[in-house]
Formats: sequence, C-alpha cells, structure tokens
Amino acid sequence: MVSHSRILIVDDVADNIQVAMNLLREDNYEFSFANNGEKALSLLKGDKAAFDLILLDIMMPGMDGYSVCQAIKSLPKWHDVPIIFLTAKSDIDSISKAFAVGGVDYVTKPFHAAELLARVKTHIQLYLTKKWLKQQNIDLETKSRYAEERLLTELENSQKELIWMLTELMESNSDETGKHIRRVAEICSLLAIKHPALTEQDAHSLYYGSPMHDIGKLTIPHEILHKAGKLTAEEFTIMKTHTTNAYKLLSNSKRRLIKSAAIIAHQHHEKWDGSGYPQGLSGTEIHIYGRIVAIADVFDALTHKRCYKGPWEVDEAFDYILQQRGSHFDPELVDLMAANREDFTDIIQQN
Repeated sequence: MVSHSRILIVDDVADNIQVAMNLLREDNYEFSFANNGEKALSLLKGDKAAFDLILLDIMMPGMDGYSVCQAIKSLPKWHDVPIIFLTAKSDIDSISKAFAVGGVDYVTKPFHAAELLARVKTHIQLYLTKKWLKQQNIDLETKSRYAEERLLTELENSQKELIWMLTELMESNSDETGKHIRRVAEICSLLAIKHPALTEQDAHSLYYGSPMHDIGKLTIPHEILHKAGKLTAEEFTIMKTHTTNAYKLLSNSKRRLIKSAAIIAHQHHEKWDGSGYPQGLSGTEIHIYGRIVAIADVFDALTHKRCYKGPWEVDEAFDYILQQRGSHFDPELVDLMAANREDFTDIIQQN
C-alpha cells in the first residue's frame, strides 16, 4: 500500500531533511522538500502537487510549523493529508499544540530510525485507507438485483480484508494481541446472540467490527501509548483522542461493517452512568454495539496478563463486572453474562 507514496519534508536545516530522507528511502518513498513554510505552501498550491504525508518542523524562520500546519489544513485539497511534526521540542505544551492545530503525530529529534519508519508507514496506511473508503461509497441503486448482491458480497469481503489488515497493523504497534482481539470478537458475538433484541446480522457486525475498537491508538504518540507509569492529565487527554481519531477515519464509509467499527471505536469507552468518554453518553444513548464491546474488552483484559498487571481469576473478573452493573456497564448485558457464565468462561479460557 505504501510503495511509491510521496512525502513532503519541511525543515529549514538541510541536514535534517537529508537524515529523514536517508532513513525513509528503504521503503521506496518519493520525496520533495522545502526549507521554509512559505515555500511549502507554494509547492502545495501547485496543480501537480501530490503527497500522502507531510513531515513538518516547528522552529523555522518566518512561519513556524504550527502556522504552516493551520494554513495547510485550510486548503481543501490538503485538509486530510496527515502531518507529522518533527522537532527537538518535547514539552507537553508543544505536543498538545501540535495536535490542536491538526497534526496526527509528533516525533522528537534526533530521530530513531525504527520509530520514524513505523510512524510514517502507519499514517500513510491510515490515510490511503481513508481514501479507499471514500472510493468505495458508490451508488448501487442503478444496479440489477443480481449484480447488486454480487457487488455487496465483494464489498463485504473487501471490508473484512481491510479490517484484518488494520488489525494486524494495530497488533504490531500496541500491546494488544491477536488472541485478545479474537476473544473479544467472540464474546461480543455471543452477547448479541443471547440478546433478545439483536439479530444474527448484529452478531456478524460485532464479530467483524469489534477488532477495530482500538484502531485509533495508531494515532497516539509512542511515548504515551507505551508509557510504563501512570499517564499525566495532559497525556490522558491525548490518549482519549484515539476514540475520535478512529471515528474520523472510519465514519466516511457507508458500508455496514465499517460503519459498525466506527460506532464501536467511538463509543466503547462510554459508561452507563455517563462518566465515560469522549462524549459522556449515558444509558441507551450509547449504541448497543459500544455497550457490548465495553464489557467484552474489560472482561478479557482483566483475565489476561498485560504489561502493567497480572491476570485475574475468572471469578474475580465476574465479581468486578457484577459490581459495575449500572455504573460502567449496561445492566441487561451484565445479567446476560451472569446467566451464561460457562459459555463466556469457555471463550475467555482460550489460549
């Protein structure tokens, strides 16, 4: 997906541009560069300009990187193109401002080759995926029933392929394992099957949509996502943006599975009592898919080892879920899990 993608590097120090190009050249990217913000904007306004990613310095003469980013985001053609800030500034205020003006990531100098390569690859893949989703929103109304059914099947298979591709990318960039993601998918599907108001199609949508619940973490800076200690208030504010970032990526699609994934990614941290994020929804304001993934994700996370904790016993995890009935979790879903305890235990004990 990333072969021959074009990158614009904006930095007033020629050596910095050369270092970035040397580090990224092995992945077959094509490069253009500008040594100040004015030249970068002039280049972007050209008719033949085409870039999949912009690497932008902050401290430059004339326009600083923040001003350049805001100017780029005001241009319709470039509004969605990801901008990664590359800078020696590492304080939380600078990082927060970079995200506020429209940056998608933040890498500090001097560059670490593996980190820069991973960040660039991730954001180009996300950007090209977003473009692909827009292209998939084609009009089916003029198609014959047979052709429409065949096309819908092909589109659904494409959605599944995209979901697993992004899921694998997420696994490689986070602490979540494929086994965790598959168990969560099975728990969600089983809850839908047991729920009296949901259908087999809902179970299918949850099975394929739930693996994308944390896809937005691909947009979170590495030092925050993998921090061993407790996050500061500012860092947690940035961490919470993984829900809205994922929604922005996925909500452009009109396809059922991707639409389900968008809802799930956006709402799986909402809580029944309204104390969750990002919108502070409560009760049935939270989509049933978000409520289901919330309980499935927590249940599996509790019962398996993470870098910051050991696994809980299944009985302990069930006790916690019951304690959170009506506060964190939908009471009806808690009751469904309790009534089918053995079935959910079988899933959670899969290796």
